[in-house]
Amino acid sequence: MNARLREIPYNYTSFSDREIVIRLLGPEQWALLDRLRAERVTGRSARMLYEVLGDIWVVQRNPYLEDDLLANRARRIALVEALRHRLREIEKRRQGNDRVSPLIVAAAAAVDAFERHFDDTARLRARVRKALLRHTRRDNIAFDGLARVSHVTDATDWRIEYPFVVLHPDSEEEIAPLVRACIKLGLTIIPRGGGTGYTGGAIPLTPMSAVINTEKLLDIGGVEEILLPGCERRYATIRTGAGVVTARVAEAAASAGRVFAVDPTSAEASCIGGNIAMNA
Repeated sequence: MNARLREIPYNYTSFSDREIVIRLLGPEQWALLDRLRAERVTGRSARMLYEVLGDIWVVQRNPYLEDDLLANRARRIALVEALRHRLREIEKRRQGNDRVSPLIVAAAAAVDAFERHFDDTARLRARVRKALLRHTRRDNIAFDGLARVSHVTDATDWRIEYPFVVLHPDSEEEIAPLVRACIKLGLTIIPRGGGTGYTGGAIPLTPMSAVINTEKLLDIGGVEEILLPGCERRYATIRTGAGVVTARVAEAAASAGRVFAVDPTSAEASCIGGNIAMNA
């Protein structure tokens, strides 16, 4: 049959119905749902199921909505009850079709997980904040929607997962203890500078990730002739923080009569840390 590819409402992402159903219900339920598509009569039950999945999905993919529900328990309870009401209506309409039962069970489990997510997230945020406050200021630890949306992708515009937390350390000395704390917390660490890369190196691939934004690390010295380890002669060297913009280093080199050979088109936005990380 020529089934529509995108029937789940509120899906403004690049994920297809198949990908969303597999994420929320599992591959077996997608296969079952795909077979049942051909047997629709009015399609009312299918629409209600897709509405349940759409409501869950839009919150998962919109940190602003997630923050709103985290802050408003009454609204959260009302949403979860509305989801369960739709599932009860689907149960009433299945007319003895036992093949629909696994879908209802799987969707109910997804709603339960959705409900638990908020309390689990609140507890985990408190735990992460407590651990990281030992190493940086409270203002440098961001769980809010703006911070997470701003760090979900880079110049590729690929959007896989939102980071759990974004860190903005004030100094290089904070980096090592923050990294150790994140590892202990089980968070995947993603260092990020200007976010201008086209290789996806700054993109979170797991929701349990911590982006460490290095843009505050702006120390920059002058050009010096230094004997580097493993070298037999001195080389013109400049020491900078990871967050120094590439163009500023080029300017410092030029003022010393040198040329900084790294010259990306993003020189006014990319950072030295990213230049090194990407072997620019």
